[in-house]
Amino acid sequence: MTRVSPSVYLALLGAVILISFASILIKKAEAPALVIAAYRLGIASLILAPLAAVRRREELRRLAPRDWGLSFLSGAFLSLHFVAWIASLQYTSVASSVVLVATNPIFVGLGTVLFLKERLHPLLVAGILVSTLGGIVIGWEDFRLGGPALYGDLLALVGAVAHSGYLLIGRRVRQRTSALAYITLVYGTAALLTLGAALLVGVPWTGYTAQTYAMIVLLALGPQLLGHTAYNWALRYVTPAVVAVVILAEPVGATALAYALLGEPLTPTKALGGLLTLLGIYLAVRAGRPAARAEVAG
Repeated sequence: MTRVSPSVYLALLGAVILISFASILIKKAEAPALVIAAYRLGIASLILAPLAAVRRREELRRLAPRDWGLSFLSGAFLSLHFVAWIASLQYTSVASSVVLVATNPIFVGLGTVLFLKERLHPLLVAGILVSTLGGIVIGWEDFRLGGPALYGDLLALVGAVAHSGYLLIGRRVRQRTSALAYITLVYGTAALLTLGAALLVGVPWTGYTAQTYAMIVLLALGPQLLGHTAYNWALRYVTPAVVAVVILAEPVGATALAYALLGEPLTPTKALGGLLTLLGIYLAVRAGRPAARAEVAG
């Protein structure tokens, strides 16, 4: 039986820290959602493409048509995730947006059983339920506002469903491909689709402030290239449900950063939600080790 290396969980922890900054950077980038998403994915893809061409050329050439198709589908889900989530930040708070987009453990858990035919450890199920409850508690105050805040919450929920598809496909394809080959295809597809959507809508590509461009570059280098790539790397060693639950630490970090950097209120309700979320993550990580051993043994 093979144990999951501590480096996998360290990588997930680093990814959570990096991605917690994403909503703050987006709030400070004064540009339409499609522009931010297209630039973010495009910059990451331009960095990855030469590396993959040199180091993974043969692997990409031998990749099965099924894996090409699944990678493109994963990129489509990633594009939808970013467009919906980034747009949600224009209507609702960082806390509510990040919490709702991180409800994907529910959808990932269902998908893991229905599509991947993997069993969920009872502790993982408990972790999903507890951490999702924590997310609902964090965003509860915005749910009651209605109007624009509610519209933003719905966009974030769409982003959650799309992100779930992205993780589930990543689990399947990463069993047969390297992380570099996979993310190059996925990020590239997402970048092209997002670019096409932006061109169709007719949003302007220039004329933004230097701060906006700086925030977008930081988004591409930190949350995207390092954060999302760490998630995709970890999918080879733990189930997507474990990754999805660990991602729920992002609302806790993002809420704390929004309080410190943007002045958004940190209420007792949000603090309680954060504690529940962390408890759920603890349960999921405890469950991830035996689940991973069972997969390798099987």
